[in-house]
Amino acid sequence: MRVVVIGGGRSSEHEVSLASAESVRAGLLKGGHEPLDVRIDRDGRWSHDGQALALEPAGGLLGADVAFPVLHGPFGEDGTVQGLLELLDVPYVGAGVMASAVSMDKALFKDLMSAHGIPQVEFSVVRDGDRPAVRPPAFVKPARLGSSVGISKASSEADLDGALLNAFEHDPVVLVERFSAGIEIECSVLGHREPIASQPGEIVVKTGDWYDYEAKYTDGGMELVVPARVSEHVREEVRRLAVEVFEIVSCSGMARVDFFVEDENVLVNELNTIPGFTATSVYAKLFEASGLPYVELLDRLLSLALERHEEERGYRY
Repeated sequence: MRVVVIGGGRSSEHEVSLASAESVRAGLLKGGHEPLDVRIDRDGRWSHDGQALALEPAGGLLGADVAFPVLHGPFGEDGTVQGLLELLDVPYVGAGVMASAVSMDKALFKDLMSAHGIPQVEFSVVRDGDRPAVRPPAFVKPARLGSSVGISKASSEADLDGALLNAFEHDPVVLVERFSAGIEIECSVLGHREPIASQPGEIVVKTGDWYDYEAKYTDGGMELVVPARVSEHVREEVRRLAVEVFEIVSCSGMARVDFFVEDENVLVNELNTIPGFTATSVYAKLFEASGLPYVELLDRLLSLALERHEEERGYRY
């Protein structure tokens, strides 16, 4: 297939996105596809082969069969680019507009999970001037950023004001979550109508005392242990909840669901609709450990994109 791989973007995760996109293009080429490199600059300009790219509603995108957005954070993972691809009438890998927007907004996602009775760490949604009900030790997060950008750990009341100020520099809505000393577990999900979950993996942080940006993207910053060193009952509960959360937000294609495990209690943390996508990123490594190699994983994602596009075109609007 002729596949447009979209990388870069306007968010602080621009460089991470370019690395993911490069890996995806290499995997698609190995799988016999024709990958096309489309880049979004930090100022939002689109280009292909160094030339500005004009987009026309219902005009497709470089004659591609499918688009593969590998964009992280705002203006890419939040439903904006997904909406644009809908207007271009191009099948695309991953979640649709609504699922992308809901999952990117941590506060909205948490409220949705609460409405469905999904177990979570205690949290408060805070707007400027408000005081959170959750007290330290806690993590303070901008509601709509990824890769731990703008996140602070408030170990004491004295830390909390500074952590809130830091988060409010990035977003007018902030999430304050009770600190969990539990094991961090991640689980990959793949599918559309009948999603499947990978073996869960355990995140072991090697630098610092929590899973921050440096730990995520620095060589040796973290170790992924697969399968996670928890009981079989907990592993199956993680897999069950990962699929349930995926379905609650009407996700499609791919997602990585993150958890805390406190003793035998499994708590959902968040869902990422476009996780890091190099061959060594957690999403792909978990499926490889589950028997699905990277190139085959990419093939399956392309097929799912076409399946969803064809299904949605069958409805009358």
